[in-house]
Amino acid sequence: MTFNRRQFLATAAALPATLSALPGDSGPIKLAVATYSLRSFKRPEAIKMMQQLNIKFADVKDFHLAIKDGTPESWKEGAKEFHDAGIKLIACGNVDMKNPADLRRAFEYAKAVGFPTIVCAPTAESLPEIEKLVKEYDIKIAIHNHGPEDKHMPTPQSVLEAVKGMDPRMGLCIDIGHTARTGADNVEWIAKAGARLHEMHFKDLKDPLNPDLNTARGSQVNVGDGVLPIPAIFQQLAKQKYKGYCSLEYEINAKDPLAGMEKSFAYMRKVIAELKLG
Repeated sequence: MTFNRRQFLATAAALPATLSALPGDSGPIKLAVATYSLRSFKRPEAIKMMQQLNIKFADVKDFHLAIKDGTPESWKEGAKEFHDAGIKLIACGNVDMKNPADLRRAFEYAKAVGFPTIVCAPTAESLPEIEKLVKEYDIKIAIHNHGPEDKHMPTPQSVLEAVKGMDPRMGLCIDIGHTARTGADNVEWIAKAGARLHEMHFKDLKDPLNPDLNTARGSQVNVGDGVLPIPAIFQQLAKQKYKGYCSLEYEINAKDPLAGMEKSFAYMRKVIAELKLG
């Protein structure tokens, strides 16, 4: 199914703010949109697209709620637009947290909006100051591993080693695509992360270790069309009673992502509905 923008907006305008429950709305696995997926669209349109996708949770990129140029008032106004559409804000990010001068502003932003978690990209050197702010603001961080190109936190293992012994709110966002590109086993590292796993970014890859395709977007396909072990990942999350969210970070087809995102969520919901729980 394909949508042009006019057709989409006409359809989305008729949607109610509160939508019917689907697999992935609650229970052991909750699905969200990482709004980086909708980076080509301004906030009102991105919100309508989330309603079209029937997703109630958002991991918000600053394209849709600016950190640098915002104020507490503008942050709260932007958050209200999501809330009025029936969308809960579960995290912000990815937020660059390498510059010590920017750290407190990130926490002030999260506090004003009501984000419980900051998905972020720090350095090992910035972690002690971040830990102080985590304790002061009672806001979790989820360090996002960024794969082979990341000089600081390429793998889940590198994140867990960096936060070892720190406050338990200092945790990890596993990006399953970047993890696979390093050759690491997602299911293994989800289990090893345990309670430090605060957020998940989902995508799928057709050939994660192919050197000609091994870039952030080079191998990416709709979730369910690639080789990543999505059912096993969801099963492990359910087994360990993961309390966070699984955010689709759809990095391809930036100008026209909706059809691919719908297909990805349909597959993810099917897998969730078929999980063996208990």
